[in-house]
Parts: sequence; structure tokens; C-alpha cells
Amino acid sequence: MLEPVMPQTTSTPGGDLTTALKPLHPSARTVWMIKMMLFGSILILLALVYDVTSIFRDERLLPLGLATGVAIVITVLFGVVFPRLWYRFWRYALRDEVLFLERGVFNRVRTVVPLRRIQHLDVSQDIIEREFDLGKLIVHTAGTRSSDVVLPGLDFEEAERLRDELKNFILEDTI
Repeated sequence: MLEPVMPQTTSTPGGDLTTALKPLHPSARTVWMIKMMLFGSILILLALVYDVTSIFRDERLLPLGLATGVAIVITVLFGVVFPRLWYRFWRYALRDEVLFLERGVFNRVRTVVPLRRIQHLDVSQDIIEREFDLGKLIVHTAGTRSSDVVLPGLDFEEAERLRDELKNFILEDTI
């Protein structure tokens, strides 16, 4: 059943939506790390190709090994550090008539999706998420700007449960 909106604790109309937010599944960190390391591997490979092809050139744009070194640092930063931060700041909650999402490391974004505006729902998995039994809930809303809201890093069963709960709300609301 949908959770009720918590009592008002600030002067914000409609109450405090940020209470009792749920974290994503812990495996989301690992999935994000794998994806970023795969991307980083391609970056390192391109930097290595540049370094190898410029060994015998007299005029290089960069000193030998600098491109590969920078690619390794970027890969470690984006592959190890950022997924931990992304996971730490991703939260969500399903309330009476809204889906509330909070995310962002440097730029905090709080999204409130009125359930009445939902057009349709998807649950998807890519090949890496499938190995960890994770999925993402994609909520398509009415409107053109930011009409797709993605809730990643959910246990696949939880994503399907949320989809069904939202679907039931939509069907009950139309009657």
C-alpha cells in the first residue's frame, strides 16, 4: 500500500517529503563501478594507442605516457569514487500521490512526480544489471520537458512491485 505523506515539519505546504527516504540497492554501486571502469578501459586504450603511435614522432602534443596516466586517473576517479558518492546521495520514496526522488553529488536535485501525471511505466535491465538482479523503473509522465523519470539501482522485484503499485494507483484514479 502507498505510504501516507508525513506530517508537516517545516513551513512547506504539503509536508516534509524528505523523511524516510529509501536508499537504492547496495549492488547499484558495483554496477555503476563496472560500467564506469568499462568506459574507462576504452579511454585508457585510446590513450595507449596515442602514446604508442607517437613514440617515434619528434613533435608530440603531450609528453610520452601523460595521456595514459591521465586516462588511468580519470578512470579510477569515475570508476571508484563517483559511484560511491552517487549511491550515497540517491534516495526515493513513494507517497500517497507523489513519487519523490533525491539525487546529486554537487548539484542536489529533488524531483516530485505527481502520480496523476504518469502516462506509462517501464522496468528495464541492461546486461550488467541482469547479473546483479537489478533494474530501473522508468516513469513516463505527461508533458514534454523532463517527461521521463528514471529510478535506477532497484532490486528487480522491488522495481516490478513499484511499477505494479503505481499502475494500480493510475487505474484506481481513472475510475
